[in-house]
Amino acid sequence: MQIDLQTLTKRYYAIGEVADLFGVSKSLIRYWESEFDLLKPHKNSKGDRRFTVQNIEQFQIIYNLVKEQGFTLEGAKRTLKEQGTRLNRQQQIIQKLQEIRSGLQDLADSVE
Repeated sequence: MQIDLQTLTKRYYAIGEVADLFGVSKSLIRYWESEFDLLKPHKNSKGDRRFTVQNIEQFQIIYNLVKEQGFTLEGAKRTLKEQGTRLNRQQQIIQKLQEIRSGLQDLADSVE
């Protein structure tokens, strides 16, 4: 699942909003937060998690590995450790391609 990060306009997102974006439970997000060092959302004084766009991008990488590619949690951790920079770059490329596609679609719509 690829979330178009360009459509995210707020500075912080609540855990429920992130859960809705990915169609997962809040408890899964909390669990992955405890399992993956990469995923560290901000917490306010009450302890509520506040996810930045960067946190959501990190969650998207983990989601892709575990839910879409079928990695175990240990396999995903190992992959992130070994190939973290490459995966992050790959995620950025996918995001750019989605932006280009959207721009081309807008252009095609305006020509019609």
